Amino acid sequence: MARHSHDFVNGFDTGLIAFGVDRDTDERSLMAYLQKLTDDDLLEVLVGRMSDEEISALVELAGGLLRRHLSDEEYHRLFLKEGLDD
Repeated sequence: MARHSHDFVNGFDTGLIAFGVDRDTDERSLMAYLQKLTDDDLLEVLVGRMSDEEISALVELAGGLLRRHLSDEEYHRLFLKEGLDD
């Protein structure tokens, strides 16, 4: 069984990713946007075209968000998927 899921975007029924409408739309749009961004086929193309500086900037941004918004336990359980049965 896969440890990671991208189920939200598959059920995203509005088809509209929009920001600035209201908080709920922003949150749902961001979830769909990020899941679409992490599609395996897209990442294979995109990452190979990114500069070293772009890779570093993205890692710093994502890492900073994880550190700021997750406890150590949440980081290990939700991001690293530690403690899950294989």
